[in-house]
Amino acid sequence: MSDLPFTDLEFTDLTVQYGERTAVHPLSLGVPAGGWLCLIGPNGAGKSSLLRSLCGLVPHGGTARIGGTETAAMSSRQRARSVAYVPQAPVLPADMTVFDYVLLGRSPFIGYFGAASAHDRMIVRDILARLDLAAFSDRRLDSLSGGESQRLVLSRAIAQGAPVLLLDEPTSALDIGHQQQALELVDRMRTECGLTVVSAMHDLTLAGLYADRLALLHEGRLVAEGSPAQVLRPEILSEFYGVSVRVHYDDDGTVVVVPNRRAR
Repeated sequence: MSDLPFTDLEFTDLTVQYGERTAVHPLSLGVPAGGWLCLIGPNGAGKSSLLRSLCGLVPHGGTARIGGTETAAMSSRQRARSVAYVPQAPVLPADMTVFDYVLLGRSPFIGYFGAASAHDRMIVRDILARLDLAAFSDRRLDSLSGGESQRLVLSRAIAQGAPVLLLDEPTSALDIGHQQQALELVDRMRTECGLTVVSAMHDLTLAGLYADRLALLHEGRLVAEGSPAQVLRPEILSEFYGVSVRVHYDDDGTVVVVPNRRAR
């Protein structure tokens, strides 16, 4: 996994429409190679729609470029080699084993009538070990818990070897230990390999802990963007989430967001 190209991501005036409803209004953002941008915002803000448009699952207006190449000009195989996507609720084939499912991530590098190489299998074994799934290699997918399934889908995306990784709520079903394990792996890969990450997360403390920059969306519009310390401010979160919060800023840059209980 150390041969990932360093690739940036940029989108200009990107929009997403569902019929007459606009899910994402014209939005322009860039993520440098090796950077991590986290999309935050209340439900219905447009975070998932934006991610799905970047990987080609829904059409979009405007332009999106990976390493300077417009995604609209890419073939499906080129796109699969450029972008890996972890959805919120993936559909898993019940009778497939863990190892074979993660091996599917190597499909963009295998010919139409070819077979997985020893190198492909080595990559899968390494990733399963890193995400604490090696002991599950021969298990059927219908025997996994929700947290195990979420780590599995992340494993397949990382095995894809794409330089851009899109994560839609990647830790929502994980306990605190596996949340940290999964996010630390993504963070280590972006540091070592130049992996460019765009995630959508509801946990604001985790978002601020791992992402370089945050983009706050509200009703499909970008309303704040910057470092965690710049975006995770009580007055901003109160305005767009409609809640009262306390925000603690540590000397090391860690930002902790704590909701205030409503008065009884």
